[in-house]
Amino acid sequence: MKQNKPTVLTIAGLDPSGGAGVIADIRTFIEFDCFPTAALTSLTFQNTQAVSGAVNQSAATVRAQVEAIIKDTHVVAVKTGMLPTREIVAEVARLVHETKLTPPVVDPVMSSTSGFELMSDDAFLALKNELLPVALVVTPNIPEAERLTGFRIDNTADMHRAAQAIRELGINAVLIKGGHLKDRKGSGESIDILDNHGVVTVFRDEWINVAGVRGTGCTLSAAIAACLAKGMSLEDSVREAKRYVTEIIRHAKEIV
Repeated sequence: MKQNKPTVLTIAGLDPSGGAGVIADIRTFIEFDCFPTAALTSLTFQNTQAVSGAVNQSAATVRAQVEAIIKDTHVVAVKTGMLPTREIVAEVARLVHETKLTPPVVDPVMSSTSGFELMSDDAFLALKNELLPVALVVTPNIPEAERLTGFRIDNTADMHRAAQAIRELGINAVLIKGGHLKDRKGSGESIDILDNHGVVTVFRDEWINVAGVRGTGCTLSAAIAACLAKGMSLEDSVREAKRYVTEIIRHAKEIV
């Protein structure tokens, strides 16, 4: 199947309420004028308030979905979201090794906004040891970066140190999302730090205080993948993705 638009693939869970997961990813791909494809890793039971459970796919069914897509169309960029089990994480890593699947933008989804665990402990270890080394970039928020590094992050100096520590695990590029620092430091800025092969870029934006916004991490990583699919550099992709998410949050504030 030939597409006039660049094809982007999300490998992630389904949020039936549409706020996060593959629905948010597909919506983002379309906004960036890309052709969306998706492989489901899990069917979650959630709404705008909380996650109550999930039924996970097998590694074999995830592989079958991805193989069907890449046999039919050229996937230019990939992002991953919820990868709940060790088997699924390892299968995605194998797909990158064994097929023409491009190194993914990895959003290391570990728990929902409401606190529901979305990744098992052994899946986390597989993510750290098997998937992240073949990723194009990983995009942890502060709690995710703390789990990856093993130390607390309270300020931008800690963010710089965490980005370097994560990259030293064998990862090409790390984007530390600093939104959670607001709760700890009360800063009026939203600060994200990209460490791309040792070249550090700091992104500073207005902090927009609005409650109830979900799926911003999914949307950001999907937007980065879409921009990469359109030929942008990683730095420019992050910059454009942040602009897009900021406008979503700003609009959410206007309609709350």
